[in-house]
Amino acid sequence: MWRWIGRGALALVVVLLAAGIWQRERIGRLHAVLTLFDEERIDANFRDMRGAFETVPVDGGEASELPRGEPVALPPGVAEWAEARHVAALLAVSGGELVLEEYYRGADAEDLFVSWSMAKSVLSTLVGVLIEEGAIPSVDVAVTDYAPELAGGAYDGARLRDVLLMSSGVVFDEDYLDFRSDINRMGRVLGLGGSMDRFAAGLSERDAPPGTRWRYVSIDTHVIGMVARGATGRPVADLVGEKVFAPIGLEADPYYVADGHGVAFVLGGLNLRARDYARFGAMVAAGGAWNGRRVVPAAWIEEATAPLVPAADGWGYGYQWWVPPGAREGEVIARGVYGQTMLIDRARDVVVLALAADRGFREEGVWDDNLAALRALADAAAR
Repeated sequence: MWRWIGRGALALVVVLLAAGIWQRERIGRLHAVLTLFDEERIDANFRDMRGAFETVPVDGGEASELPRGEPVALPPGVAEWAEARHVAALLAVSGGELVLEEYYRGADAEDLFVSWSMAKSVLSTLVGVLIEEGAIPSVDVAVTDYAPELAGGAYDGARLRDVLLMSSGVVFDEDYLDFRSDINRMGRVLGLGGSMDRFAAGLSERDAPPGTRWRYVSIDTHVIGMVARGATGRPVADLVGEKVFAPIGLEADPYYVADGHGVAFVLGGLNLRARDYARFGAMVAAGGAWNGRRVVPAAWIEEATAPLVPAADGWGYGYQWWVPPGAREGEVIARGVYGQTMLIDRARDVVVLALAADRGFREEGVWDDNLAALRALADAAAR
């Protein structure tokens, strides 16, 4: 009997020790999440999110060539802008050639930078491929057809088109500076290993019918991911790797931040090297092809990057892509909080990328300054 009691006690000790380690890890991750944007931590955090969140790998394939072209000089004022906006990486690609590559604030070419909402535009390209392959019939399918757990909640009645266009009508507070906002509450769910699917299904309020009004709601993008998973029976990380990144051929395998169930944080948790973001942008600039290989249907690129609905402050919005005020022909932008921005000029086959840790990104006039600097770089890079 004493032998079995001894074994039971030992097992209990092992369980308690494991629980203690798990709790310490959980507390550590929560602390990392709560200090993610602290001034003394933000630069390093944005180059390595693995200390704060669970992650899932993405297959980047075999590295494709990104040849170097004739270098371009920074236009007047751009260096000062980059310093003021805490830019860590600044790249430009013209005609498929890398013509500018600068790193600041301790960053280098091997860092995997967090995308924040630039990840939304990557997910959009996956949807285009899945529709072409027939896994998803069209953008007019109901999201509950592929994510039945959303039935009875705020997303019941919404189409895939509605969430692609940020027109779900779902009530969601996107205030990053309010600790109690929905976006920050969602971040804590993610950091504590909760379920993003359960979080989305738990939303119950709408203040407009689906498809009737644009409002930026990041959780809409998670629902797009739920549809992609439901339609294919596969994780988004695997799908993006196989159907988007591997055909492009990245230098390093990316990763997604993930929830406690291994579900990729598709609305902002993608992490790539700067040159690999540039490769992705160059593929879009070339109408969905890269190095002679079709990656995304050209018709999808054309439709997804058009200003399909009016957004705020004169911007237009497509399928998870932004079209800036006074857009030039073929100009479209992927952008995320804290200064992550990729400007794509399809008419001139130019891509300009800025990756930053800009705590002042919400200040008056910042996006106007960002757009002016990136357009100046695009003009300098254009052949």
